Amino acid sequence: MKAKSIQGKSIEAIKTAIENSMLDGFSPTVAIVFISVKQDRRAICELLVSKNIDVFGATSCGEFINNHQSEGEMAILLLELSKAHYSILIEDFEDGNLDEAVSNLANNALKRFNNPSLIVCSPGINQKGDHFEGEKLVESLEKSLGPDKIYFGGKAGDDWELKETFVFTNKKEAKYGIVALVLNGDTIALNGMAVTGWKPLGITRTVTKSKGQLLYEIDGKSAVELYLRYLGKEDKITEKDFKVFEELSMEYPFIVERDNNETVLKTPMKIDSAENALVIDIPMPEGSKFWFTSPPEFDIVEEVIEKATQLKERTNHSADAMLIFSCAGRHPILGPMVTDENNGLAEVWQAPMAGFFTYGEFGRVLNGKQNFHSGACCWVTLKEIE
Repeated sequence: MKAKSIQGKSIEAIKTAIENSMLDGFSPTVAIVFISVKQDRRAICELLVSKNIDVFGATSCGEFINNHQSEGEMAILLLELSKAHYSILIEDFEDGNLDEAVSNLANNALKRFNNPSLIVCSPGINQKGDHFEGEKLVESLEKSLGPDKIYFGGKAGDDWELKETFVFTNKKEAKYGIVALVLNGDTIALNGMAVTGWKPLGITRTVTKSKGQLLYEIDGKSAVELYLRYLGKEDKITEKDFKVFEELSMEYPFIVERDNNETVLKTPMKIDSAENALVIDIPMPEGSKFWFTSPPEFDIVEEVIEKATQLKERTNHSADAMLIFSCAGRHPILGPMVTDENNGLAEVWQAPMAGFFTYGEFGRVLNGKQNFHSGACCWVTLKEIE
């Protein structure tokens, strides 16, 4: 497999970049496209089809390749890969039947390859206008594919508008759908992990009252008051507190326990003043155990790169290409460090890279199972097995 990453802010710039990439005989068959909702998706698909390149795409919340990060533009990983080794599938669930859509996608993947591995992107926003339920997608994939199949990916973005996200191929686009680059796992190896880097602070807490995305009580106390106190607010809540909350909450998510000794970040997105409850991006059922978190520090990026280096040294693997699905919240929180993180991963693996800032990530923590993540840097390398 050969790979090259390109970027641009216009169709003409992408056309030039593709043509330049092919001057040395490079002949891509697949384009993994991460694109702002502000760009013309149909035009980019038509351009790629004119070059006989298949398309796997998702809208972004910022996009990047090696040594370049942008907002409102396009980032593309071009792969020269035998068509015998891959298939691109898309299923929509406009009617809301996620299980049926995933089942159809999984059955087609298993018909194509005995041992499929997937790069998968889903909606970022569901039909109700809320965050798409990434955990439900993972449950459906495990039920349809089996627990041992490998997949990595992310939820599509829309430049923080939180209105409409899209996944697409050169033949079809879906607002509520799943797109998958299905690879023959016997000839293409995927290697990667999801890392958050946030550290627990203080004692274990317990959710004592919640409903859906509304969190009412923690340890029998008002979740709103306890969380604002954690952010440094001791007095009666005022309108100013809501502004402070909006500015700080993404930096201080909860670390929530889940099965198999794993954890997941869940973030208070806003305060529902009528319900006097925190609105959480991922529901926290009653009985959930969690910790508050300490502020992010420089060692978050160091941990991500160090774990990647350790995995590479331990497995003695190399990479032909790399994809990174990084939580959209990492960019405003880590600032310039998020660029260091993405470029550092590409340097560790010495591979052409493309990625985007997502509304959620799919992958596995080190030695963990496939799962949905929030607040994570989820990376994966692709290597053709000789």
